[in-house]
Amino acid sequence: MRNLIPQREQRQQARPLLEVLLSLTWVQWAHFWTGWLAWTCDAIDFFSVSLSVTQLQTQFNRSTKDITTAITLTLLLRSVGAIIFGFLSDRFGRKWPLVINLLVVAVLELGAGFVQTFKQFLAVRSLFGIGMGGIWGLAASTALENLPVEARGLASGILQQGYAVGYLLAAVINLTLVPETKPHWRSLFWTAAGISAFAACVRAVLPESEVFLRVKRSEMAQGTRRSEIEKTKTFIKETIGMLKRHWLLCVYAVLLMSGFNFLSHGSQDLYPKYLTASKGFSDHNATVATIIGNCGAIAGGLVAGWLSQYLGRRLTIVLFVLLIGAFIPLWIIPSSFSALAAGAFCIQFGVQGAWGVIPIQLAEMSPPAFRATFPGVMYQVGNMVSSASAQIEATGGEHQRTTIIGENGKPMDVPDYATVQGIFIGVVAAYVIIVTILGPENHGSHFEKHKTAIEEGAGRDDALVDESDENSRTGSSLEQNEKA
Repeated sequence: MRNLIPQREQRQQARPLLEVLLSLTWVQWAHFWTGWLAWTCDAIDFFSVSLSVTQLQTQFNRSTKDITTAITLTLLLRSVGAIIFGFLSDRFGRKWPLVINLLVVAVLELGAGFVQTFKQFLAVRSLFGIGMGGIWGLAASTALENLPVEARGLASGILQQGYAVGYLLAAVINLTLVPETKPHWRSLFWTAAGISAFAACVRAVLPESEVFLRVKRSEMAQGTRRSEIEKTKTFIKETIGMLKRHWLLCVYAVLLMSGFNFLSHGSQDLYPKYLTASKGFSDHNATVATIIGNCGAIAGGLVAGWLSQYLGRRLTIVLFVLLIGAFIPLWIIPSSFSALAAGAFCIQFGVQGAWGVIPIQLAEMSPPAFRATFPGVMYQVGNMVSSASAQIEATGGEHQRTTIIGENGKPMDVPDYATVQGIFIGVVAAYVIIVTILGPENHGSHFEKHKTAIEEGAGRDDALVDESDENSRTGSSLEQNEKA
């Protein structure tokens, strides 16, 4: 078993977190919060379907299993988007690929609100999966690579909980706006589209990531500006070299992210339906419980991200996944709203706490020059593997039945989503613990000091930028410009 405790030297060398946060520039803060906003938009867009299952059933006259097909198709195609936008980001920079990605998501989300048939809805959500697939890798690289090492654990937890905040915002919109508008569920999709478009505008007015600006400064100082074709050839060569060196790491990352995505989607995608169908809650109470659960998720992500800076990435993940197992009974056994809401809070504290470590764990684990492509693709391939989570639980509910007392006082035969989700989450949690313990950790990696994917040698893990040499060249160039 690999050592789960980070080395003592790494902890002693770290500056106090408060000192680090106070030293950040407005550009560093802006890059971080832009990445967070992009990931928040992704969650709002994705959970628009989960929160609208009942209304979509009525709209298209389809079963729960049929409606969850839209979720499955979205998850299946996200890996395609991760590859496309990840390569664009590592090749051309963080800024414009993310802007384009957000605009594509906004257009497709807007279109989903205008569909008239179930086939049209499935088609738009399938294309939507490609757009959504690029967001996470681009958002994580934008947010984390410009921050000091000492701040990245906490930043990772905050960043990942953009997902929970997005789910929370979608639930609030669904609770307040949707019932008051004639389009009903369509207004949720249109609002989500507007938020994504706003995020694209915010990113468009901010500068490029410092990592890519450094490359431009270096080329200007050396007077060796390469053509776009030359950069693309270098990028392709270094990508092939990286894959040859790290194919086993890619396999491991897919196994890890498959488990994490099963854990997340298994506890979230069908949760509102579980409360209404198996516990007899109203849509309003189910939405409120979802909001409470996401408050637990946000708290868990913040705590776990901060702890991972001191305990290490893997040990923190293991501790929070153990919390999930401890609170499964509170998630499924009670029948009262207060107890079930408490169970939702505790389970999501563990689920999204463990998830809060993932952005920095993947960034530190990945080949340094491919911090958008590697984490994004591995994350979304894991999403693809877990894409049937909602359908697995829906099918399980059709076969595993229970009886509850309806509003009219008569017994009702309903799907037993409680038992199905309890077994599902428990098995996946055990799997995640095993895979996490067996995997690598590169705690405290200075990945920002490595070359970008368009520079020669970038595919090697030891391809570091000579900062002293770069500074001297840049300084010399500035002096010459001043004299001229």
